[in-house]
Amino acid sequence: MSESLTRLRLDLSYDGTDFAGWAKQPGLRTVEGELERAVATVLREPAEAIRFVVAGRTDAGVHARGQVAHLDLTSEQLARWEARFRGGALTDEERATGRARHVNGALGRSAPDIVVRRVTEAPEGFDARFSAVWRRYEYRLSAGRVPGDPLARRFTAHHGHALDLAAMRVASASLLGLRDFTTFCKAREGSTAVRTLLEFEWRVTEDGAYAARLRADAFCHSMVRALVGAVVAVGQGRIDQAELEQLLADRARTGRTPLMAAHGLSLEEIGYPDDAALSARAEQTRARRAPLPACGEHLPGT
Repeated sequence: MSESLTRLRLDLSYDGTDFAGWAKQPGLRTVEGELERAVATVLREPAEAIRFVVAGRTDAGVHARGQVAHLDLTSEQLARWEARFRGGALTDEERATGRARHVNGALGRSAPDIVVRRVTEAPEGFDARFSAVWRRYEYRLSAGRVPGDPLARRFTAHHGHALDLAAMRVASASLLGLRDFTTFCKAREGSTAVRTLLEFEWRVTEDGAYAARLRADAFCHSMVRALVGAVVAVGQGRIDQAELEQLLADRARTGRTPLMAAHGLSLEEIGYPDDAALSARAEQTRARRAPLPACGEHLPGT
């Protein structure tokens, strides 16, 4: 009989500027690679013994304020970690922040641009990736001839043309709902680009930048940056609203809209259901999504 494992949930943030994305890649500095090494140091294990599952695999240069990951530990590994605590009994919150402090201490040597906020024992059925019901991103953009705040330039893309914010808001609203977003992303082989876009709104930040808030049940590769690029193209006047809607209906990749720079994008938050629904949600997410009708419009009732 295999040994039972304890699943830990990690809530973390990172500045993605100097990372080649989340996913571990030979010879490249990645968030996953640095995090594996840090936890391995805490547990006095080889890095190969640590395996993470993440809610959202961010691309090179993309940041995260609300990333979530999990890992499974044996009772021996967990006991070794618990032995690092000194003194009397700890509350669950003290233990969560204490574990985070241990990991951050190891990260501080090679990856201070990653911060783990909490490490908690996950409820039964929790899966960082498949239990999520939505992900929320923010894209920051300055526009016009003069770049924006130099103190925010690592996290804000610059567009050299003036933009019509009102037109961008109309364009963003027109993309909401259950759609096939093939035009704006590349689905993995064997899967579809069917997603439900729940929010796509713009606000003006205190430093005068435009910030797009996008929330969906899931996003496929580069989808957020492609959607923002399409709406920016409307705001610049390169395409109009009717063409945007036709591009969506065509379900074909196109060079008519730009893919926005990675450094303007941040993963802000992951939403999960109540504990009792975690397993069911994970099973639902693993199921392949059905294709939509060829018209590219909303399904009846959505």
